[in-house]
Amino acid sequence: MLYIKKIISEKIEEKVRSAYPEAEIGADTIEQMLEYPPDAKMGDLALPCFKLSKTLRNAPPRIAAAIADGFDCPCVERAEALNGYFNLYLDGNYMARKVLLEISEKKEKYGAPSLGDGKVVVLDYSSPNVAKPFHIGHLGTTVIGHSLKRLHEFAGYKCVGINYLGDWGTQFGKLIVAYRMWGNKELIEEGGIDKLVELYVKFHAEAEKDASLNDKAREEFHKLEQGDEENIALWQWFVEISLAEYQKTYKQLGIEFDSYKGESFYTDKMPAQVQKLRDMGLMKIDDGASIVDLEEYGMPPCLILKRDGSTLYPTRDIAAAVYRKETYGFDKAIYVTSAGQSLHFKQWFKVVELMGYDWYDKLVHVPYGTVSINGEKLATRTGNVILLKDLFALAIEKVSAIINEKNPDLPNREETAEAVGIGAVVFYYLSGSRMKDINFLMEDALSFDGNTGPYVQYTYARACSVLEKGGEPDASMEFTVTADEEKELVKALSTFEEKVLEAIDTYEPSVIIRYILDVASAFNRFYHNCTILGVDDEKIRNTRLMLASATKTVLGNAFGLVCMKKTEKI
Repeated sequence: MLYIKKIISEKIEEKVRSAYPEAEIGADTIEQMLEYPPDAKMGDLALPCFKLSKTLRNAPPRIAAAIADGFDCPCVERAEALNGYFNLYLDGNYMARKVLLEISEKKEKYGAPSLGDGKVVVLDYSSPNVAKPFHIGHLGTTVIGHSLKRLHEFAGYKCVGINYLGDWGTQFGKLIVAYRMWGNKELIEEGGIDKLVELYVKFHAEAEKDASLNDKAREEFHKLEQGDEENIALWQWFVEISLAEYQKTYKQLGIEFDSYKGESFYTDKMPAQVQKLRDMGLMKIDDGASIVDLEEYGMPPCLILKRDGSTLYPTRDIAAAVYRKETYGFDKAIYVTSAGQSLHFKQWFKVVELMGYDWYDKLVHVPYGTVSINGEKLATRTGNVILLKDLFALAIEKVSAIINEKNPDLPNREETAEAVGIGAVVFYYLSGSRMKDINFLMEDALSFDGNTGPYVQYTYARACSVLEKGGEPDASMEFTVTADEEKELVKALSTFEEKVLEAIDTYEPSVIIRYILDVASAFNRFYHNCTILGVDDEKIRNTRLMLASATKTVLGNAFGLVCMKKTEKI
């Protein structure tokens, strides 16, 4: 559609310049003004002439009438002026020829903009705290982050996915104390991360009765920081156990990271940044702690060092950002975390700017809303969580039951059940705006009715079935569009690149989810109302097979952008 918009905008520019010779309105500006009417009866594209009224010093109805008078464009069937709008009705055969051939030629590259050629994006996402469960609260950063990585890769960026593991901090002192008091090697090797979580929860329960346990935990973590061999060995073991468990979930989601450098990696890189802050006179002492005063920027002070000289999250994040810039030379660094950390990122982004790093404006925080379970806040220490592995297992089990009932002879049943079950959860999570808080209801997440993941994956399978029965279409034949449903499907397919650009610009994967639903809906209307395989006219049959093939390609491309797998049979 971008190509068609460009042609139309150039023709409109000619008409505007003809009617208003002194006007300075370029085709690019006009292209940005074009809108998609809410109802096809109002046209396929429209130019609201209200936006031109001030510049052209004329009433919108007169401007629209001047543009419509004798308007001639090869991709436009008819055009009209109505109530200040210039409405365009596109030629279905022209659109089909242009759009379907482009999809056929570009295949998996269709819809990919060339935004990122030669540019590098670093994405920091998922990043669970080691020795804690991978639960539903981690799903947001994980799937939003990976979707943004896929989107940027699709647009030509070189992407570096970083899992900034929470592998340092006082919680390891707590875990070491808990392990020595209540755990043993055999127990942990048998139970893995689940047993580590049990020990962590038990520590907090016991610490409420005996506060001295917290002092012991701080002591053990201090020993860890000082390089105590026994504590280092335990810490490394806890990290290995945790990563092995996390990798199972990442494999189910089809996620791989380029780096697992966690917080501990930057321990020896923080002193240089702290010294730079001192040398620049940016850091001052406040009640024993070292801070950067941000009052003039409307923010609380950014804490750099505690009273005892130990570092904090901002210190580590600044050191990590400097390291990543020096290592990867990024053009953009994206951080995907909960909205609750927004102030933290604003603070240390500002500190990076004050330190004179000229890439400060390349740092982007992508926040997302909170997750609750049936209205209750998640809390690891009390055990109020839904583990992702349990959620995925439930979803897969439900899909398996449906497949066994409706299609027991389906090949690769287990693989399909996993793709559809996990796809259902991911689709449910990404379907709303990322800033919207989610009250996670299991029955809704695993529902297979309405606008759900299983619905769109079934639509993909339906397009595959049509092609399996009808054979691959001939792209060299003339296309014939005879039904409104065909034209509407072509229109839906044509806007893919625009949706990709919007999703990247707004850091919003839900744009792609909504687009997938639009395409699925348009295809299903076409499928139910237009005979495909039984039609006698060879050109019409071939055109409709081309539509099925194009739908398969576009849905498959879009699925890949939102961590969903293609399912050729369900």
